[in-house]
Amino acid sequence: MRIRFEETTKRFGSKLIVDRLNLEVADGEMMVLLGPSGCGKTTSLRMLAGLEEVSEGSIWIGDRRINGLPPQERDIAMVFQNYALYPHMTVRENIAYPLVVRGVRREEVGDQVARVAEKLGIAHHLERRPRELSGGERQRVALARAIVRRPVAFLMDEPLSNLDARLRLEMRAELKRLQRELQTTTVYVTHDQAEAMTLAHRVAVMRAGRLEQVGPPADLYRKPANLFVAGFLGSPPMNFVSGTIRNGAFVFDGGELPAEEHLQARPDSIVAGFRPEAASIAVNGHGGLRGEVYVTEQMGNETFVFLRCGAHRITVRADASFEADIGQVLTIHVPPAALRFFDASSGRAVGP
Repeated sequence: MRIRFEETTKRFGSKLIVDRLNLEVADGEMMVLLGPSGCGKTTSLRMLAGLEEVSEGSIWIGDRRINGLPPQERDIAMVFQNYALYPHMTVRENIAYPLVVRGVRREEVGDQVARVAEKLGIAHHLERRPRELSGGERQRVALARAIVRRPVAFLMDEPLSNLDARLRLEMRAELKRLQRELQTTTVYVTHDQAEAMTLAHRVAVMRAGRLEQVGPPADLYRKPANLFVAGFLGSPPMNFVSGTIRNGAFVFDGGELPAEEHLQARPDSIVAGFRPEAASIAVNGHGGLRGEVYVTEQMGNETFVFLRCGAHRITVRADASFEADIGQVLTIHVPPAALRFFDASSGRAVGP
């Protein structure tokens, strides 16, 4: 079912939390709301769920405007960060609860619970209680309870944040497989860019209550609309160097890089950005950047090299076998095609 936010605004007293959000989620799409704490993503989800009132604007599910509609009449299922399971009920009873409340026949309830428990690999836990399960197992129970009622949409509020790194990785894969299999419209809130990049059909990046950019994860990574999106996506994040366009080149404290033709007439301050994997250590010493090694981090399959280039800190991804001494001066090559330019005052991307 399609979901739409139209000029949706939320205020708590005089404080503006969500500022005229316009966003459409296609039928069957996994839309991830991504941003730092306090950016309005969870409040947007809670307005969609009916847990917060809309101050201005509208929210639509399909052709129905749902402003003021009680949560139970919106036909959505929500998965929370803290699982929200009933501790006195067994896993079977927790999963079955939404069907029991709706008055579904006992035989049908049993069949549906068995099917969804098998799908999520928790069929052998049906007689246990939540306290007897691991965090990953409890999250699977919460997902099963949401799936069993077959809602028009799933709403997920940082459902993996309480899991350890290995379980998060496993559950990300499970969520992606389930969403593609069920093809149920899903709005997923997270501050974790790895979840957003791996799970989403499209990502909506928010900051200070406003939508900064929306699109497929790869598009946002390669073509960020502004400095905030460019810096928020990526680990390590995009490198930024401030400078000016002079004599056909981007000149900055620490070196210069070739400037594209559309930038030649811009004498004002500008910021160039490039991803750590786009840069390389120049074997022959010819490159546009020279920097002193600040520190290196060997990650097993790769090495991060952190350099000081004038007033700037630059990160380069290198091979796992790369070694360099602290203080060693290296020359860095950045292909012109890998550079992204931003207006220093507005932060907006410059160029095509």
